[in-house]
Amino acid sequence: MSTLIHIIRHGRTSANDKRLYCGSTDISLSENGIREILEFKESGIYPEADLFITSGMKRAVETLRLIYGDIDHVVMEDLREYCFGDFEMQSHYELESRHDYQKWIADEKGDVCCPRGESRNGFYHRIFRGFEEALREIEKRKASSAVIVCHGGVIAAVMSRLFTDEKGFYGWQPKYGLGYTLHCSGGEITAYQDIDSHKAR
Repeated sequence: MSTLIHIIRHGRTSANDKRLYCGSTDISLSENGIREILEFKESGIYPEADLFITSGMKRAVETLRLIYGDIDHVVMEDLREYCFGDFEMQSHYELESRHDYQKWIADEKGDVCCPRGESRNGFYHRIFRGFEEALREIEKRKASSAVIVCHGGVIAAVMSRLFTDEKGFYGWQPKYGLGYTLHCSGGEITAYQDIDSHKAR
């Protein structure tokens, strides 16, 4: 059975505009974020689907509803964004004098946790577990297509694992409201395309 999985980044928030670390902080879309999502919707880039999944965070659920209406969806909390702990809602410039922040950003192995937050390796482990849960849910429901609305870091983690040789983590982060369509056959992800390639001609 072949399945299309459309994985979409939520719309822009005020924290995104201010370049703040915003992971576990549950904030809504900004006015600009709402406008951008509606413009993308009007352009026809978003495909229909049989099953809808979100991380359960406000910005993901609001994005889903702007695109598809007040539709039933499955919440998978393992697909929430990175938890920055004490660094939440602060910028690099506000944090750069902190020793614990410098230790975290200099960490090449991914084992250093943000204070009261996650390590990079812990984040990856959670995301891979959540994505595998999503695949099982899609298979269980025999869905031929699914939409997952989640977060930039989540999408980058998934894509950098699935397509390791193509580009680095940050290269996989889509713009707000965009993402990728994954082609799944026999339980394996075989290919991808940019979500805006569905745009109506």
